[in-house]
Amino acid sequence: MSEPKRRIVVGLSGGVDSAVAAYLLKKEGHEVHAIFMKNWEEDDHDTYCSSNEDFVDAVAVADVLGIEIEHVNFAADYKDRVFAEFLKEYKAGRTPNPDVLCNAEIKFKAFLDHAMRLGAEKIATGHYARVVETASGFKLLKGLDTEKDQSYFLHRLHQGQLSKTLFPVGEMRKPKLRALAAEIGLPNAKKKDSTGICFIGERPFRAFLNQYISSKPGPIKNELSQTIGQHVGLSFYTLGQRQGLGIGGVKDSQRGQDAKSKKNEHHEPWFVAYKEMQRNILWAVQGHDHPALLSDALSAQDLSWTCGREVPDLTARGLTAKTRYRQVDAVCQVDAMSAKELKLSFDQAQWAVTPGQSVVLYSGEECLGGGVIWGYSPRQSFNAPRMPLALPMQ
Repeated sequence: MSEPKRRIVVGLSGGVDSAVAAYLLKKEGHEVHAIFMKNWEEDDHDTYCSSNEDFVDAVAVADVLGIEIEHVNFAADYKDRVFAEFLKEYKAGRTPNPDVLCNAEIKFKAFLDHAMRLGAEKIATGHYARVVETASGFKLLKGLDTEKDQSYFLHRLHQGQLSKTLFPVGEMRKPKLRALAAEIGLPNAKKKDSTGICFIGERPFRAFLNQYISSKPGPIKNELSQTIGQHVGLSFYTLGQRQGLGIGGVKDSQRGQDAKSKKNEHHEPWFVAYKEMQRNILWAVQGHDHPALLSDALSAQDLSWTCGREVPDLTARGLTAKTRYRQVDAVCQVDAMSAKELKLSFDQAQWAVTPGQSVVLYSGEECLGGGVIWGYSPRQSFNAPRMPLALPMQ
């Protein structure tokens, strides 16, 4: 039997993914309407903001596809629900992921509510993910293109949102999608994918953040408690950061020399290992695989599960997790769980586990949900002097 024809409102961003999503739905015979979401107003006419250009591209796509498009301003909602939380987290020394919150609060809440008021039966976006309906409800699955899968950013969607959402390009791989876009004559077929945080664009991140968070310079120290540089303010750094520290590689004489080679004599890069907020100290270590950057366990709060239950049963599942978007799924175990907190341990240590980022759990292809990382356990604390490298496990 053929799929029933529906009234569907597509979030048309100006990019090629949402353009192809709209094309596929129209090809299936649905009544397709488009909405362009404007989520940021400040600096709207500077060289970094692409909102106006994106809207022009979205209108051009709608014209080619023969569908109506509406420009809707969600900037006030975005500022209250996403940007305010973004600033609060950075001021506290954590590194938030606004794209996760934007999906939950704007694209699949404010946008969904608006579309329903227009009489839509479903909404659709160009995300690389899939939704399937089962006897027990709706499941969020990874996109088939493992290089583009975006389920990590969608893990806070609940059953009500999933039941009203379509991801038409979730079954496609990006090269095939671009080829299709060119074949049907979409004007943005070769448009570069957007990167970074939507309201920052391509602008220097530190310069943007400095408009909203005051700088408080302080020392950068190594694991021997020696001052090796100066930071411009702890809010402007994240764990695992290598660039922008202002300190060069220095030979690590503490690790000894390899008698058979001189590999250890090269200048190893420095990485941010810990932000000590109370004393305003940025601690750095040398080497990507320094034990201080590797964690065997973490705790998370502000949990959200796609099944809709406060405490889902995860005991019988083969679980994996991502502690950051561009990461291979890591085998993990649930050590403790409640409605408010989750504790995970990993078979292999995870690199630069960062408070404020999301940990997302999977069972095979299914995205189960996750939470905001709060605490972590590094493989090595500093010996001279001993200091609390990690935020406490709650």
